[in-house]
Amino acid sequence: MNRILLACSSGMSTSLLVTKMQAFADSIGEEAKIWAVGQDQAKKDMADADVVLIGPQMSFLKGELAAEAEKYGIQVEVIDMMAYGMADGEKAYKQALGLIGATS
Repeated sequence: MNRILLACSSGMSTSLLVTKMQAFADSIGEEAKIWAVGQDQAKKDMADADVVLIGPQMSFLKGELAAEAEKYGIQVEVIDMMAYGMADGEKAYKQALGLIGATS
């Protein structure tokens, strides 16, 4: 199962993307747990994730979150701007899978 954590300022702007990513994972028969949290919760939840994707508006926090993620051997990356803006669940899911593959 792929465990993908999305983080944004409040956890609200990524909720549509979570829905679309989950729908894409389901459509290709992959088991995935995808959830969104606000930036304050991200450090706590990353222990349960395989990868963390952050909203473009949080790119300034990437270094801080990546340092925390090192403890768990996972990557943190900014969600592709086009995927985020268009709520492209397929593109965002594939981005996450690429990062998971790079760390395993």
